[in-house]
Amino acid sequence: MTTRADSPVRSKRALTILIATIVLGLVADLGSKSIAFRGIADTPVIVDRQEVLAAENLSYLILHHDPVIAIPGVLEFTLVLNPGAVFGIGAGQRWFFVGFTVIAVAFALLLFAKWTKPKDWAAHAGFGLIISGGLGNLYDRVLFGCVRDFIHPLPGVNMPFGLSWPGGSDELWPYVSNVADLFLIIGIVLLVIHTWKQPAPATTETPPETTSD
Repeated sequence: MTTRADSPVRSKRALTILIATIVLGLVADLGSKSIAFRGIADTPVIVDRQEVLAAENLSYLILHHDPVIAIPGVLEFTLVLNPGAVFGIGAGQRWFFVGFTVIAVAFALLLFAKWTKPKDWAAHAGFGLIISGGLGNLYDRVLFGCVRDFIHPLPGVNMPFGLSWPGGSDELWPYVSNVADLFLIIGIVLLVIHTWKQPAPATTETPPETTSD
């Protein structure tokens, strides 16, 4: 636990890393979503919140388009409107995820202040990425009623041995995500590495009791 004397809140470097990562992460996420939804389909896709809330199937709100293949068999870009959370989990629970994101961001800021030290720059960047990822998708949920996704890794690569996901898809990675999701994953990895590298707490050995005759 961080003491008041070595709190990252008192460190200009720690705060700069956190704030810069959040701001740059938000710019990268929202900018990439805007570019994708304007350029991947033949005509720009404008997401209207009222149409999203009224639609039973969000796929009908996106014009049919061919994916943009960045690296064959590795990465393609295709437009998807996601009513749930990361990788489409929890579809239809929009306000639950709005509230959850607000709490998660507040908790991340608390951990930044209480759990890290000024020199833990990787952890500060990790918290910044997690917060920027959460805020980027929160922005979409509040403004559009859904999350804009467009990144599809490993397209057309099937599961081995004829296996399939619970939904029936046999693709190795059937999910379409965005830059915010990527930042969330990278941020969690950085925090796991930071935790793993922490030295074990020192233990004090109790001297053996002596008995007198």
